[in-house]
Amino acid sequence: MKKFSVHSCGPIRTSITVPGDKSMSHRSAMFASLAEGRSTITGFLESEDCLSTVNAMRALGVSIEHSDEGTFVVEGIGGSFTPPAGDVDCGNSGTTMRLLSGLLAAQAFRIRLTGDASLSKRPMGRVIEPLSEMGAHFSTEGGEGKPPLVIEGNTRTSLKPLSYEMPVASAQVKSAVLLAGLSAEGETSVIEPAACRDHTERMLQEFGVKLELGTPDAKGRRRIALKGPQHLKARDFAVPGDISSAAFWLVAASAKPGSEVTIDGVGLNPTRTGIITVLQRMGATMEITPVDPNAAEPLGSIRVTGGALHGTVIGGAEIPNVIDELPVLAVAGALAQGKTIIRDAKELRVKETDRIAAVAGNLRAMGVPVTETEDGMEIEGGYPLKGARLECFGDHRIAMAFAIAGLFAEGETVIESVECVATSYPTFGATLTSVLAS
Repeated sequence: MKKFSVHSCGPIRTSITVPGDKSMSHRSAMFASLAEGRSTITGFLESEDCLSTVNAMRALGVSIEHSDEGTFVVEGIGGSFTPPAGDVDCGNSGTTMRLLSGLLAAQAFRIRLTGDASLSKRPMGRVIEPLSEMGAHFSTEGGEGKPPLVIEGNTRTSLKPLSYEMPVASAQVKSAVLLAGLSAEGETSVIEPAACRDHTERMLQEFGVKLELGTPDAKGRRRIALKGPQHLKARDFAVPGDISSAAFWLVAASAKPGSEVTIDGVGLNPTRTGIITVLQRMGATMEITPVDPNAAEPLGSIRVTGGALHGTVIGGAEIPNVIDELPVLAVAGALAQGKTIIRDAKELRVKETDRIAAVAGNLRAMGVPVTETEDGMEIEGGYPLKGARLECFGDHRIAMAFAIAGLFAEGETVIESVECVATSYPTFGATLTSVLAS
């Protein structure tokens, strides 16, 4: 599908399932590869980004068999990776490149990680800095710490442990440091300035790694520590549905009166449910039904009843929890009555595109008054949306967010060059077509 052509629709009444969680799919492929023994992963997101991780592990000598839709059998090699025949292509996936940096920091051979034009513009310095402190050796060829990223090879017997206080909450940085810490002699710890995704901690424990998980202090900071060296043990892992993909339908159903949408089998990890919290604060009606909330990765169903939304402020410590959902939450702000303010989200400027500029520009093109700030935007909700021809700037979340906006706009909304959606949600177009036809 090369473009989305969207028009206004009536109430949405349907049940939806979403593909496997992107963050967990990346990690499950890496951790199973790092483990000793055979692991079977089900529910894996077969998107371009996650397949970049699968292919990267294959390039490093891991046998990964695609046995069925969403199912991969991984023959883990216990961390004894082999030098790749050439560059390791991370495609458009920053997660692949950043986590591989930690996973491979202790390897003795040289590895060159490359990516597409978009990934080559994204800075890697925030990962390189702590890993370099541990004794890893990096160089970048793109200028200003941007890819291609070369791991020069570490001749030490092990990395040095590190106690690292992250300046900005980042699950990718946290994960890279902890993965490198598996090969370090002694205790490696990370202190979060605010809670961010904890899939790495949960999954490492599932694969047999012993972690110390501190409780948040008075400032909301949490310390995560492990003592290396440690080795992972193979296990089977089922990936739940991705709440970041569900977010588009949560917004659409919440803002359209008369809608009733149920999303089944979706992940309910509390470090990812900020989208639910924000929408409920805006007046959305949701019923959450957990399935085994004590599981390593909780999941369940979400039932949404449509109604009227009102504006809110999104910022501070909740930003890491909703960073991927902010484009569609901005659309929700445009559909709500009153003003919605997004702040403390400067990281959006260094995603697949400058998401602050992209969202603000597209909302203005649809008739919504928006004031752009350095770290967010102010959106005047309640104005009628007008159909428009929009760009997504090669960014999957921009493309999908504005397809949802088009469901509320007068006239036709066309989003060009939406092939990028395949990086995270390959079946989005089919679900959108189903919603428009219902």
